Amino acid sequence: MQTQFSLKALEDPRIREADRVLRSCVHCGFCNATCPTYLLLGDERDGPRGRIYLMKNLLEDTGAEAAVTAETRLHLDRCLTCRNCETTCPSGVEYHTLLDIGRAEIEARSPRPLPERLFRDLLRYAMRSPRRAGALFATGRLFRPLLPGRLRDKIPPRPAPSGVRPDPARHPRRMLILEGCVQPGLSPNTNAATARVLDRLGISLLPAAAGCCGALDFHLNAQTPGLDRARANIDAWWPAIEAGAEAVVQTASGCGAFVKDYGRMLADDPTYAEKAARVSALTRDLVEVLANEPLESLGVRGDRSLAFQCPCTLQHGQRLGGQVEALLRRLDFRLTPVADAHLCCGSAGTYSITQPELSRRLRDQKLRALEAGGPDVIATANIGCQTHLASAGRTPVRHWIEIVDAALPKNGPL
Repeated sequence: MQTQFSLKALEDPRIREADRVLRSCVHCGFCNATCPTYLLLGDERDGPRGRIYLMKNLLEDTGAEAAVTAETRLHLDRCLTCRNCETTCPSGVEYHTLLDIGRAEIEARSPRPLPERLFRDLLRYAMRSPRRAGALFATGRLFRPLLPGRLRDKIPPRPAPSGVRPDPARHPRRMLILEGCVQPGLSPNTNAATARVLDRLGISLLPAAAGCCGALDFHLNAQTPGLDRARANIDAWWPAIEAGAEAVVQTASGCGAFVKDYGRMLADDPTYAEKAARVSALTRDLVEVLANEPLESLGVRGDRSLAFQCPCTLQHGQRLGGQVEALLRRLDFRLTPVADAHLCCGSAGTYSITQPELSRRLRDQKLRALEAGGPDVIATANIGCQTHLASAGRTPVRHWIEIVDAALPKNGPL
């Protein structure tokens, strides 16, 4: 794709990066065939190719009218950032990189209306802190009948207790884990189950003061606070990394995709560039950790049928599609077929709150595909997908590691 940036504009590192991404696009349109919003709405501007043209025009025209900017914002807001288009693209277009630049440019040129800004700021404030998020969910359960529909569905029943966590210092092999922001309040057993399974394999999970990965801020277009959160996490993990921690384990694929991108996002930060690259290199989704371990020694009794919902951040963001399914089959779980498994469930972080109608349509479409084989339970690898799919109140939805943990012989070490 040809671009028309001036030499002065190209002095801006963001414009240079946008120019590089734009020039890699051959506007073939293959991406539209796998874009969930284009398939739902049939509007070229709600597919990757159309959004790329909108961003190109916006970035090239520094004097774009407010109406043009507002139209571009509308269609970028509808983007799930599922990155399905990147998996499909034959030219390797880094769409999500361009999207980050385009969204930041719109926010800089044309601030949102005050009520919308306040709502997004409230989401960021409440959700990025585990303590505040937990209190919010507890309060939400009390007042659930009074909440508007788009919030009511996001308040799940009281989660099951997490159970006992093993001593984090009992094994010489040690890894860090990102506890997350909303996951401790929505599914506290996920990380506890991870610790128990890894303990059986001789691996200890170390506690650390890291909090939200930064994706929540970043994808609500508060990119500077999102990067500040990334720096804080790097600082929290660094002593353990220097002491020899093998990996930074991620049990939420959305967080994993974002932390693996720390190196790129902080590449121009002279203080954090090297550390960020090291953290990204050490970051592993849980399935990457377990795939190389002697799972047969666990004695798992995989006697349930599962439909696995592979989150977009796992299959498109981290390019790990099929790996959880292979691991579950290795443990003798029966996996039912899922049609169109590449399509997004509609969760996409806070998208299910900011775009409730589109999100609900995508959720119901995904549930029909997942439930077609009559599974006992739906397994997933991301807390956002888990909560979103469970909000329909149909087939139970669990993180896959909880299902593995529940199938362990109960006389193992703790």
